[in-house]
Amino acid sequence: MDMAINTGSPNYCRSKGEQIALNVDGTCTDETSTYSTKLMDKQTFSSIQAASNTSRYAAAFYRKGELHVTPLHGILQMRPSFTYLDKADTKFREREAANDGGDSSQDEVEEDVKQVTVRFSRPETEQAKQRRAQSYEFLQKKQAEESWVHLHYCGVKDSRSEHERQYLLCQNPGMTESNELIKSPSEYLQMLMPPSVEEETEKPVAPSNVLSMAQLRTLPLADQIKILMKNVKVIPFANLMGLMAAGTESITVLRCIQQVAMLVQGNWVVKSDVIYPKESSSPHSGVPAEVLCRGRDYVMWKFTQDRWVVRKEVAAVTKLCQEDVKDFLDHMAIPRVNKGWEFMLPYDEDFMKKHPDVVQRQCMLWKGIQAKLEKVFSLSKDDPINKKTDASSGPYTVIPGDQVLNIAKMKAKENQVRLEKDLQRKKEQIKQVSTMDVVADIHIKEEPLSDEESMDTSTYDPLNNGIVNGVHMDEDSHESMNGSVHKGDKDSVGRELKEFIASTFKKQYVLTMSELKRLFNLHLASLPPGHILFSGISDKMLQETVLISGCKQIMVPFPPQSSASPDEQKVFALWTCGDTYEKERQALLELFCKGHRLRRNIIQAKLSQEFGESLTKQLLDKVLKDCCVCYGGMWYLKGTVQS
Repeated sequence: MDMAINTGSPNYCRSKGEQIALNVDGTCTDETSTYSTKLMDKQTFSSIQAASNTSRYAAAFYRKGELHVTPLHGILQMRPSFTYLDKADTKFREREAANDGGDSSQDEVEEDVKQVTVRFSRPETEQAKQRRAQSYEFLQKKQAEESWVHLHYCGVKDSRSEHERQYLLCQNPGMTESNELIKSPSEYLQMLMPPSVEEETEKPVAPSNVLSMAQLRTLPLADQIKILMKNVKVIPFANLMGLMAAGTESITVLRCIQQVAMLVQGNWVVKSDVIYPKESSSPHSGVPAEVLCRGRDYVMWKFTQDRWVVRKEVAAVTKLCQEDVKDFLDHMAIPRVNKGWEFMLPYDEDFMKKHPDVVQRQCMLWKGIQAKLEKVFSLSKDDPINKKTDASSGPYTVIPGDQVLNIAKMKAKENQVRLEKDLQRKKEQIKQVSTMDVVADIHIKEEPLSDEESMDTSTYDPLNNGIVNGVHMDEDSHESMNGSVHKGDKDSVGRELKEFIASTFKKQYVLTMSELKRLFNLHLASLPPGHILFSGISDKMLQETVLISGCKQIMVPFPPQSSASPDEQKVFALWTCGDTYEKERQALLELFCKGHRLRRNIIQAKLSQEFGESLTKQLLDKVLKDCCVCYGGMWYLKGTVQS
């Protein structure tokens, strides 16, 4: 069906229309021309069969409160036809052939006599006939041979169109016979729209590596994560949460991800038995799935030790072919020239800090896998490939727990010797004050060790608030000691202490009393002998200095069964510091006066209600990072997380 194009419309490009007409018809004008006006002024629409089975479709006509339904016996859909482009291509090829023929030599060359071999076609088999009947060329030829049916078009408002529409109405309007409907709505709908078995079988099967998020989210959460991990192989936890449906709890996702993946450098790598299920084998070497899983586990374990892995070393240990080892590495690493294979994702330190319990559990699992690999591949502890070879990998190093404990004990002994020397020096300066033994309370973090926090040791007992720097201080002794200190020395002590408080809270923003005393003792340990702060600082003086330094005590309502010590229940926060986030930070801190832990959506709703559109995601993240930590999907003030 040819439809006219409005060439006078401002949206019509006249130059483009002239160019298309010239390409299709050339310069000649005859009856065979597609565009007689030398302008693309029409477009052809061709009909295709829209549905093979139309028994389930009907045309409905509503009139005077009555619905008349007429069954359909065929549906044709009109689509634009671009045969003019094929005609333009044919014209172009003809012109190219003419140009090539004109450039050929005019000399007549006598053609050589060649022998011709005549071949007779063999009888066509039934299978060959079926294949030829299903070919595109055969269908196109059959369609071209089909005779055209001329159709006279009438407008919608034409009287003949109105006459034809009358056939859609029931021809016996006076018929009063009716049957009572005894079926339920669902049964009646099923009767009106029966499932089409034919169309369902004709639907193409989607490739196994193509995922539809809409279909994926209809599955249980564990199946969703398994399918995702099987396709992506390696993913950070934050990206995985972004693929989950809104409202999915991170704790539930963590519980499911640990069933199908292992933690490597803070990222999740799909387990080997998910990639290579039982009774499967290698497409390259044919080795069974059990051997492939051991080899891939060895590659994953190597990446827990270092950022880089050499393929030849892996092949030498696992005794697998190069193609299988390359498949292992392709799942989780990127090749680098003259360096080896580097783990494809950066180290996710945020996840390691937020979920220390998961990290500890994964470390225990890796220890079991390591023991199994040492037994299977005969790896000795002195083997070079079982040792850390590159000390520059930084946070990617996995340090065993016993080694962490030994390092902490050594550092605690060094701190104890240094503090004992300071105590001896103070004995000579303050003879009237009795000394006590220094008790080192060693805290070994389960997070990835950093340069400053990994081996910190505490030199105070959190249950005895009167011990400061190894000197027992109560209010009476504090007053008597300060009585022997000159007024100028008091002012100097106050200034030094205030500077320490200000610098500490600008870095931490929120501190418990026990954490503040620990940091203060570390600060004292770094001072030279005879410093003025060694004159003795009581807990009361430390707390008073905090409150006059722009800080405020946050009355966090801990639960009655909380195991927090009295010092841990004293929470101080930097209230006024003059930066651009001060109001948002104060509003956040006030929320924790109602509960010791909050969810992010509640925090965001409360702050959005107060600050409106000015509260951006970056601003909220900055304020939360300054004052809070996330543990188990809940947000706590720093230092108030109870195990």
